[in-house]
Amino acid sequence: MQLEVAKEIAERRKAQLAPHCERIEIAGSVRRGKNEVGDIEMVAIPKPYDVGLFADGIAPIVESWKKVRGDLPCKYTCRILPEGIALDLFFATPDNWGLIYAIRTGSAEYSHRVLAVGWVRNGYKSVNGMLTRDGVAVPVRDEQDLFRMAGVTWVEPEKREI
Repeated sequence: MQLEVAKEIAERRKAQLAPHCERIEIAGSVRRGKNEVGDIEMVAIPKPYDVGLFADGIAPIVESWKKVRGDLPCKYTCRILPEGIALDLFFATPDNWGLIYAIRTGSAEYSHRVLAVGWVRNGYKSVNGMLTRDGVAVPVRDEQDLFRMAGVTWVEPEKREI
């Protein structure tokens, strides 16, 4: 799908989910400005929500889209949007936002070969969506924190390619 079409869909769906989130942003190839987009990725910190008979918050919206994988509540779900493109929706917390947002912005190779190699070199380990050092979770509240922890100079999303 062309970037401009995917971006318009992503912005519309972000606006739909935003009232139910503390924070939500578009990530992946849309954020990196790639000409061709295979799917839409978003990272969200949802407000408390319920699933089941009396579902509320973000759940009824997400559940209205065809599920590929990931039952709410979860850290990740893939849904097919009505426009026919897949949405990879990753749930974060304030303490791991920077880690999840940077990794999900990608590119995958950049995240692995630059960011992950850097944080490992500096004594950090990724465990269950959190960076840890000596077994203790270390907050990564924004992307700049992650780049600093990895010992890497900040790079704009559109330049995160190998």
